[in-house]
Amino acid sequence: MMTSVDTDLIRVLADPLRLQIVTLLARETLCTTHLVEETGARQTNLSNHLRVLREAGVVETEPCGRYTYYKVRPDVIAQLAGQFADLAESARNAADNKRACP
Repeated sequence: MMTSVDTDLIRVLADPLRLQIVTLLARETLCTTHLVEETGARQTNLSNHLRVLREAGVVETEPCGRYTYYKVRPDVIAQLAGQFADLAESARNAADNKRACP
């Protein structure tokens, strides 16, 4: 049973704007223009966050003419969810475990 969570991925998703981007992309594939409209973020700021998400493997790109569309990689989110589920199961099993004080 795995009881550790990918802390690098948690750091990536801990940023509120990046989490908002992932939430939007979980609903539909969007281009940068759509994400600017939805988040109100500046294009350069948004592009930096998308780069971080891409490098972390959370999103992937799909070129379409002069636009680039982004979509979430559900396997990455599912893997993270599984790690949290394992952690919760470990906590349930450890509820009665108490280390004695010296």
